Amino acid sequence: MCGRYASSRKPEDLVEEFEIDKVEVKEPLAPDFNVAPTKQVYAVVQRPTDAEEPGDKEGPAERQLRTLRWGLVPFWAKDPGIGNKMINARMETVHEKPAYRRPFASRRCLLPADGYFEWYPTEQRNAKGKPVKQPFFIRPADGGVLAMAGLYEIWKDPTRDEDDPQRFLWTCTVITTSAEDSVGHIHDRMPLMVPRERWSAWLDPTGGSAEDLKQLLVPAAPGRLEAFPVSTQVNSVRNNGPELVEPLPAEPVS
Repeated sequence: MCGRYASSRKPEDLVEEFEIDKVEVKEPLAPDFNVAPTKQVYAVVQRPTDAEEPGDKEGPAERQLRTLRWGLVPFWAKDPGIGNKMINARMETVHEKPAYRRPFASRRCLLPADGYFEWYPTEQRNAKGKPVKQPFFIRPADGGVLAMAGLYEIWKDPTRDEDDPQRFLWTCTVITTSAEDSVGHIHDRMPLMVPRERWSAWLDPTGGSAEDLKQLLVPAAPGRLEAFPVSTQVNSVRNNGPELVEPLPAEPVS
């Protein structure tokens, strides 16, 4: 799964990296080295230029940078709290699950990240006898941006007036797949990455069939990612800072 990641790039950097047409960000997000579910995150989406309502499909599409809440709330949900359990969507079933079927068809996005965290159980035991887990940070070996495949949805709050600007809640989820060999020993799942040459096809809301769309999603090529152990400070969402993604010092050779 992907339950925590880092995102420290500025909006202007993402605008250049993803060739954004329009920035729909009211307040820039601070660099976040411990992104957790329910937080606001940057997302790249493709939306109609003349849409007055989130569901409108008028006008040519433009690539936008937005902030969404991590944890997808289906349009049919009665309680937005359901999104807390929908931070990941499995690639194998994303096209058929009720919560993800509609956004997979027309509301796909890219979620920029520096890298993501996973925890590996060690041979050590805590006071309760459970394995102590060592956090690892997994990132592109070339230092580039990680464009995670995601879905977004727009939930309309029935308790708010039609003219209330807060009546629409924009949320997202990360699509996951089986981990490639170099990081699979840490965790058996990983976020799907969309290669740059497939960004346009993935974001296109008029996309093709479910099978055509799934062909755009491929696990990271072997050797593209690097993983290293980091401080257990990342275990607490209260901790945040660049020190969370710094490699731990190598063990001295005896």
